[in-house]
Amino acid sequence: MNTLLNNEPDAHNEHVDYQNPLLRLKIWQITSPESIVSPPVPKVFRWHYHKEVEFLAVLGGGLGIQTKHDTRSLRSGDVHVLGSSQLHRTRKDLPEALSYIVCQFDLAQHFDESTMPYLHYFSEVRRPLSQLNYIFRDDPLIQQQAYGLIMEIYQETQTKQKGYELAISASIRRLMLLLIRSDTQGVLHGAENNELIRLQPALDYVEQHLSEKIAIEQACAVLNLSYHYFIKYFKKVMGLSFVDYVNYKRIKKAERMLLTQDVSIMEIGDSVGIPNMAQFYKLFKRHNHCSPKEFKQRMKA
Repeated sequence: MNTLLNNEPDAHNEHVDYQNPLLRLKIWQITSPESIVSPPVPKVFRWHYHKEVEFLAVLGGGLGIQTKHDTRSLRSGDVHVLGSSQLHRTRKDLPEALSYIVCQFDLAQHFDESTMPYLHYFSEVRRPLSQLNYIFRDDPLIQQQAYGLIMEIYQETQTKQKGYELAISASIRRLMLLLIRSDTQGVLHGAENNELIRLQPALDYVEQHLSEKIAIEQACAVLNLSYHYFIKYFKKVMGLSFVDYVNYKRIKKAERMLLTQDVSIMEIGDSVGIPNMAQFYKLFKRHNHCSPKEFKQRMKA
């Protein structure tokens, strides 16, 4: 599948149509011709996000990518990873022709019962997966290996030889293993699988009720745990308190709304369950070290 860059869908919460529903994978090549305008005027896409993890591998030309945390210019042979639901946008930043591979997949689909504990190493509650890009910047050999695995996945989807599903799933696992073993800064940190599974109903409850008032007692009731045991257990497993987790989720949702919807700050506060504007500004500044308006201006600059 070869898509012209100028025809790429302009989406906010991007729905990924899997090429293979069982693999929950979409991988394709995007191309943009050589610019004829001098100096070139870069095509910049709007902010978007999706629940799938995304890997980019540049075949040729220059691709600029921006997230909340950093901006990076990719060149031929470079690889970049974006975490689940991470806001990002891209642009063609060289006049020469651009070509790159986009690989999106649901990470959970590629872990089975024996490897499930490692899935939680990729939980983004503590840190976004994009922080792993230091691996590719610092170690060309590791980047080359990751690039090769992405190309293997792409070629398998093109040829669809017998057993290609096995080959793709194996390559994705090898890609995850490469990140785990190359992460010298400890970005990836796993909790015990059974502990996270036990907490999952409470995490789901928070996700479903972000726009409402959420009391710790409600989460306790979901898990049928006492108040004091729950708050200690939650912090032990998640690495932050329940209240901090709820606020984190609310501010993440507010960031997405600021960049993808034309609504007032007051409407955003209501939508994320913080109708008190003073409290909303206080929490937002705590997470972003700036006001919502400054955040929007800075990210769209």
